[in-house]
Order: sequence, then structure tokens, then C-alpha cells
Amino acid sequence: MNKYLVKPRIQPAQIKKDASVSDLVKLYNASGSFQGGRLGEAALLYKKMIEENTSICVTLSGAMTPAGMGGIIITLLEHGFVDMIISTGANLYHDMHFALDLPVHQGDFHVDDIKLFESGIERIYDIFITENLLLKTDDYIQQSLMDFPDEQPVSTARVHHHLGRKLLENSHTPQKSILAIAAKHNVPVYTSSPGDSSIGMNIAYLRYKKKNIVVDPNLDVLETSAIVFNSEKNGVIIIGGGSPKNFYLQTQPFISQIAGLPHIGHDFDIQISTDAPHWGGLSGATPSEAVSWGKINPNELKNSVVVYSDATISLPILAGYVLSESEARESKELYTKIPDFLTKFENNIKL
Repeated sequence: MNKYLVKPRIQPAQIKKDASVSDLVKLYNASGSFQGGRLGEAALLYKKMIEENTSICVTLSGAMTPAGMGGIIITLLEHGFVDMIISTGANLYHDMHFALDLPVHQGDFHVDDIKLFESGIERIYDIFITENLLLKTDDYIQQSLMDFPDEQPVSTARVHHHLGRKLLENSHTPQKSILAIAAKHNVPVYTSSPGDSSIGMNIAYLRYKKKNIVVDPNLDVLETSAIVFNSEKNGVIIIGGGSPKNFYLQTQPFISQIAGLPHIGHDFDIQISTDAPHWGGLSGATPSEAVSWGKINPNELKNSVVVYSDATISLPILAGYVLSESEARESKELYTKIPDFLTKFENNIKL
């Protein structure tokens, strides 16, 4: 047989009127073509990550929580399919609106933005958020952090865990918040650029109220790297790219190149992106490019895939498949293990 013709033949797709998400993924894999094929491949890889007890990180950029995609992450958290999150601060800030029962509205991109401004409405493409909603969330953050200890620098995971616990204690609908459910299951949540969001701005403003919370990005680098170092297998689902993408991937070169410890890259890499590689931007950087930096294990490149798609289309299918096909697993509760992981990591470094 010709060595190039070893994969199955493509047949005309047949879909039932009562087709499930699993049926849809099977259809994608039967075709194996274009981005449907890549999405089917990603679904199988996510299932494999779960079966092999991989420590799974989700990185989150783009306006995913205002678009309602936070609910999907919450369901994955509740099934033990997410062990760590690295997000833009904006996604975490907008996530809090839902716990506080503050309305985020469907809008329209065919609109006069000057009139929106005059009406006190902010627009995220076709999503509307009111100025009043933002002010209420700002006030909640400030009030929630007034009893946060400020004796020493902390990681962003520490701040987010505190906010998540507060949401669990006193918000209207904590079940709608990634931060709350992550805190409930002791899943650490980091942001790669702490000052670049309204959460960061509110922390900065608290200094004028004599509340000096110091967020140390160095601790985020050390903690995320320690988690990766102490995990048997590591994998990531990159939603949208951005700064969170590299912040997770860089844990491997930090371990191997900076700390001088034996590590050869992550074992799994699923990317959902609308960015193309030929512009040279990091969000378009492919898993094979990441191999050259020591970020992806070259021996496991077969466990990597890029789905070039809007995440609001692909993420529900990806999540729906593993929720249908995989048994729930216990949370690794990595947040509670960080001190021990840091000690083990430091003890292995030869200074």
C-alpha cells in the first residue's frame, strides 16, 4: 500500500437528527479535514489527558467570560477536568459580575458608540455592560480585600483564592463564577499581568485607603513552575492565546534553562486560536515552534493540535465531548499543595 494512503477513506458525512456532541466529534474525526478535523483531534486529546491523570491547565484570553463561556469552565472544574487556570485579569473581573447577579446583556455591533457612552454603557463587540455594573464590582473587590493580609508579597493565586472564597460566602450566585468554583475546589487561578485589569486597578487604588497589597509576579513564575515540575504529566488547553499562553508554556524553559533541572517540555498542548503563525506573533506560535524553545516535549508533539477557530464555537464542543465521554475525577486541589511543591522544587535546584 502507498505509505501516504494509510489513513481511512473519507465518506460523505451522515448525521442523525438527534445527534449528540459525541456524534458530532465522531463525524469530524471521520472526515479528519480542515478545522473540523482539528477540533475532533483536540477532543480526543483532551479525553486522553484526563485518562492519563495529566495536570491540566486552561489559559484564558479574549472576552470569554462576558460571552458566557465561564459557565463551561465551571462545569469542567466541577468534574475535575481543570487543575490550574491562567487568565487575563479582565476575564476574572467580568466573571465576578455573574456571581454578584449583575446583568451582562446581549448587544449589537451595529451601534453608535458615542450614544452608548452618553448612556453609560460599555461595549465588548456585541456585548453591553453598564457603568453602574462596573462600579458595583469595583466596590465589591475593594470591600472584599480590606481584610486581606498585607504583611508580605503574595501571588495572584492567593488574591484570586481570597476573592473566590468571598464570593462563596456572600455573593448572590457564586455557582456562576469561575473564581468561586475554583476556590471551592482549591484550583489555583493566576493572571500573567496583574496590573492590566480592573482587579489590578482596584488593588492599586486601595493604597490610598492605607491597604497595601503587594502582588509579586515572581511568585507566580515560581509557583506555576513548581506545579509543573511536581506533576507527572502536564497539559494545557490554550483558549485565545495572549499573555496567559506563554506564561504557562514558559514554565518548562524556566525549569530546564534557568533552574537547570531535567525537563523537556509539556506533554499535551491544545490551542484554540484565530491567530495565524506567519505574522510572527506569539499567539500564532504553533506547538512545533514551541518545541524549539523547550516548551513542548518533542517526543510528544503528536499530542498537540491547533484549532483555528473562534473559541465560542469550539470550546462548547470540546467540553461537551469530554463531559459525555470521560468519568469525573477528583480535584487535584493544587492550591493546597503549592507550599510543598515550592519546597521540593527549591530542594532540587543546585545553587
